[in-house]
Amino acid sequence: MDNFNSKNGISRRKFIGSATTAALALSWIPAGFACAKSSPSKPDSNFGGVHIGAITYSWRSMPGSADDIIDYCISGGISSLELMGNVPEEFAGIPALPERPPRNAQLTEKEQSDYQKALEEAKEEQRRWRLSLSMDKYKELRKKFNKAGINIHTVKFSPSGWSDEEIDYAFIAAEVMGAKAVTNEIGHEACERLGKFAEKHNMYAVFHNHAQPGEPGFNFEEFLAYSPNNMLNFDAGHFFGSTGKHPNEIIEKLHERIYSVHLKDKTGPDSNPPNANMPWGKGETPVADILKLIQKNKWPIYCDIELEYTIPEDSDARKEVAKCVQYCKNILV
Repeated sequence: MDNFNSKNGISRRKFIGSATTAALALSWIPAGFACAKSSPSKPDSNFGGVHIGAITYSWRSMPGSADDIIDYCISGGISSLELMGNVPEEFAGIPALPERPPRNAQLTEKEQSDYQKALEEAKEEQRRWRLSLSMDKYKELRKKFNKAGINIHTVKFSPSGWSDEEIDYAFIAAEVMGAKAVTNEIGHEACERLGKFAEKHNMYAVFHNHAQPGEPGFNFEEFLAYSPNNMLNFDAGHFFGSTGKHPNEIIEKLHERIYSVHLKDKTGPDSNPPNANMPWGKGETPVADILKLIQKNKWPIYCDIELEYTIPEDSDARKEVAKCVQYCKNILV
């Protein structure tokens, strides 16, 4: 008899078999939802009407150039993407920041001062670079991804601490890349500030949560109230891990203000270990319930894998993300 995970709603035997095969094989209704099926030579991760994608943070343990990301998407069958801002900016040639001192390094006062000075100078150089940059490189980047069958639906520039001019740049650049949204970590100051820019550019400012929903008095609607163009990048895994509540409570209530969902499998706050990232199918997050709800209601919500569990020694992020894609496919098809 198959070992059936009632919370995740998928046969463990079916998942493991399919995932192994995958690993070996290696506006608001966004434009991607209206696209025709991809050709057989291109990835297609639209399963049963639900767009399954990934955030490029998932491959942080591997080389992360634009060409690398395209390769990972093709091998994992991924056609939908949230792009971390470093990927396009490095592709366009942004000046590098100084190398960060090793963690727990004992720096002298002068060394600390010298590093901070170099950091501030480099950030100012990056600011000047952004404001003088032609959008041609981002047009080129979009063509590269689209030619490979990959749609960039969001760019995570996290620009809430940037100058006004740089925030304008972030929204313009994201739109050039085909995205309708710029993402940032959730916070009152960020939501109040970025919402105005999203309105100006007729786009969305989308905000990602970590464990904040587990804090007393936390309310997503307070952050959305700053602007009609504020949306949520609802991290269902972090929500479940910090509260123990079913993520569908939030999705059902706020689905019109949810642009995307981050998927991961975690334990709950009262489990042992608590609020821990787990390989998919071994945690307690009701991933299947989340996907089935979105599928049933045909809500145009992007569902993105965020790989955060410890990668096995005989594997890598490319293979593990491919397993997660297959996991979702088994639920939706």
